[in-house]
Amino acid sequence: MVPEAEFTSYYGRPVVRPSPWEADIPAYIFAGGLAAGSSLLAAGADLTGRPALRRAGRLGAIGALTFSFAALVHDLGRPERFLNMLRTAKLTSPMSVGTWILSLYGPFAGLAAAAEGALLLPPGLRRGPLAVLPRLGRAAGVVAGITAPPVAAYTAVLLADTATPSWHEAYRELPFVFTASAAAASGGLGMLAAPVSQAGPARRFALGGAVVELLAERRMEHSMGLAAEPLHQGRGGSLLRAAKLLTVTGAAGSLLAGRSRAVAAVSGVALLAGSACTRFAIFEAGQESARDPKYTVVPQRERLARDARAGAVQGGGAD
Repeated sequence: MVPEAEFTSYYGRPVVRPSPWEADIPAYIFAGGLAAGSSLLAAGADLTGRPALRRAGRLGAIGALTFSFAALVHDLGRPERFLNMLRTAKLTSPMSVGTWILSLYGPFAGLAAAAEGALLLPPGLRRGPLAVLPRLGRAAGVVAGITAPPVAAYTAVLLADTATPSWHEAYRELPFVFTASAAAASGGLGMLAAPVSQAGPARRFALGGAVVELLAERRMEHSMGLAAEPLHQGRGGSLLRAAKLLTVTGAAGSLLAGRSRAVAAVSGVALLAGSACTRFAIFEAGQESARDPKYTVVPQRERLARDARAGAVQGGGAD
């Protein structure tokens, strides 16, 4: 019997080059998801007469979006590179589509936040354009809420569209993980910033997002095969374990947060931290999978072996 050959690569070098991205990118992904979820929550709060929750959502969205944009520009190196991406629209490029999604969502989120800022001024100072802003706030907030879900989801497509093994193999569930994590984080921010009496939608949003995130993560780990290994070891594994613990803690706290402001605050912080850890865990796992040639070579050989067996079966049936 000839023993099965072990996988090899050229002098043990990576087959896929690790992404040049640094911590700016997972921070950008987390903050963008938080902004999107906050806009959606703020739109619902405005339509149901919860001004404190609306304010927390609108201001939280513009704050998170500003941080997200700053992280992206820092990664790009120069601000004009973002503007250069608006010179074309390429539907087959997640980066191009994402740039246009952000460009559509951002102005309406900014206008809703400006309207909220105008409402904080004394009535005597609301003159000229400032008098019009509050009336535009609801329409801008609704548009921001409608355009928010793609902002939370497109970054998952951006990662999965690369050749990085752990990102690429997660393409089925990763959009659900990211959008649910964004819901959990924005719900946590609403619980943290709004009074208990108005934070009911934020608690339900956070709980639903946390449950879906945990279920989608579990399914993702099972469907990824060997590429899920970096999610269970090293820095990526440590971050993902922390993310799950924080998310479970925050979700459990959301069930009790309607009675205690302190519980709401602690649960909100746990959900925010858990969502951030999820993004950084997936980022680190992807980088590790690119550095180790095993995660590229072994699945390729398994696919070739399956194709060969299927071809042999079809050939035998034809005979």
